[in-house]
Amino acid sequence: MPQPHLSQLDIWILALYAVMMIVLGVAASRNTKGANDYFLAGRNMNWFMIGFALFASNISSTTMVGLAGDAYSTGISVYNYEWMAGVVLVFFSVFILPMVLRSQVYTMPEYLERRFDRRARSMFAMLTLFLNIVVDTAASLYAGSLLLEFVFPNVASWQLIAVLAILTGIYTILGGLSAVMITEVVQAFILLLGSALITVFALNKIDGGWATVLAATPPEKLSLIRPLNDPGVPWLGLITGVPLLGFYFWCTNQFMAQRMLSAKNLAHARGGAVLAGLLKLPVLFIMVLPGTMAILLYPKLDRPDLVFPALMFDLLPSGILGLALAGFIAALMSSIASTLNSASTLITMDFVRPARPNLGDAQLTRVGRIATLVFMLLAVLWAPQIGRFESLFKYLQQILSYTVGPVVALFLLGSFWRRANAAGAFWALTLGFIGGGVMMGLNAILPGMANAAPGNAGLQALNASIGLHLHFLYIGPILFVFSSIVLILVSLATAPAPDEQIEAFLWSPKLYREESALITGAWWKDYRIQAIGLMGLTAAILFSFW
Repeated sequence: MPQPHLSQLDIWILALYAVMMIVLGVAASRNTKGANDYFLAGRNMNWFMIGFALFASNISSTTMVGLAGDAYSTGISVYNYEWMAGVVLVFFSVFILPMVLRSQVYTMPEYLERRFDRRARSMFAMLTLFLNIVVDTAASLYAGSLLLEFVFPNVASWQLIAVLAILTGIYTILGGLSAVMITEVVQAFILLLGSALITVFALNKIDGGWATVLAATPPEKLSLIRPLNDPGVPWLGLITGVPLLGFYFWCTNQFMAQRMLSAKNLAHARGGAVLAGLLKLPVLFIMVLPGTMAILLYPKLDRPDLVFPALMFDLLPSGILGLALAGFIAALMSSIASTLNSASTLITMDFVRPARPNLGDAQLTRVGRIATLVFMLLAVLWAPQIGRFESLFKYLQQILSYTVGPVVALFLLGSFWRRANAAGAFWALTLGFIGGGVMMGLNAILPGMANAAPGNAGLQALNASIGLHLHFLYIGPILFVFSSIVLILVSLATAPAPDEQIEAFLWSPKLYREESALITGAWWKDYRIQAIGLMGLTAAILFSFW
């Protein structure tokens, strides 16, 4: 592992960046006059802001560390999570986003209440809060501390995590979603530039460049479509688990969906979604393939999560290192700000406002700021525990696989099947979450028990039985199918919801035809043409690295 060294120029660049982000956030806070401004940026964001904010929120420090690390250890198949984002966002934009925006909700759990009932809203809100803190915010803080530990080796990890959280918390607490999205646009440009520079310098350091990488890298590590026994992304998991995880993350996870909820209208929300999908395509070249190049440059790293720090500190000269490090911190702060603001929105709008409907805008905003501070502290406490897991990216995906299947079932069946009702939704969530918890517990406990008792044939057989050693990409689909069956059976066994209650939340061909009649202007402004173009580019990359 190369020894890091920051010049005075690098330190000045980092200091200037930190000050700039806080100034931007404080300036944005001056336009925050009420709950609608604080939590949804006044519902006045355009497609450009939404697209770059979605991208910056997703390409967090966990992603930058995790993508390079997984490419180093298992191959570029990890990029399947990235290109799938465009497919999922197009599906969401065409079929479900129109109903979500028409409902004028603040949160996605609130949308579930409109379609089903209060129980579905509360259960989904609690799950999202848990995932926002344990998966999103804490993982970003942990990834940031991994890199900063090399810069400040004499500073304890928890202290670095605390400083990162405080810096981000300042402008998040003050400015709300407007401040978060404005800073995210700046951060997106910085992290794209920093990542591109690392790729260029890595390729230049390898004699023979890309031809050498191709010759020296095992073919399976440069393939996106992998066999069933692949430890990274087997092809069956690609067509079942990856879309399911992607749908939850991009379409129902509050800290991503909140950017689309802030749109001034449906056209801007759709345009932002397509732009975000387009921005995900270059990730293969500037964030994934550098991990492949690192196989040649650093063949004996202790942990895959160290690949990105190694590339940065070993390859980049003074000044450019400061810029790239600023890009990494930009990704970190963007993700933390997004999840903290999302968590405060959930607490305020899904729990406090229903319980205290008489609270005014100023009081709701104050509650949101206090919630942001509390969740920031909780994430700081949990973040150091993530080091116990095999790798950062696997930590993220595995936690989601055991939890989000029931939620996706509610959104999909609730949007396309009229008969789905509140009772079915409640039992689908309840039994689905219990099933996920049982499977997670068995996977965590049984292997250790079997290793401790090698002579116990019954325990060995149970440990090896189907369902206990499934790839995590199959766990989510299993729970999705199970929850869907529960939703269907219970809904059919109980009274249907009144048509007038659910009509606005159901997609139909009639809705599509009505929207088509309203589309005017140049053909290239049609979101459907844009979506087809995005799918064509995605297919070209996929077949190039088949």
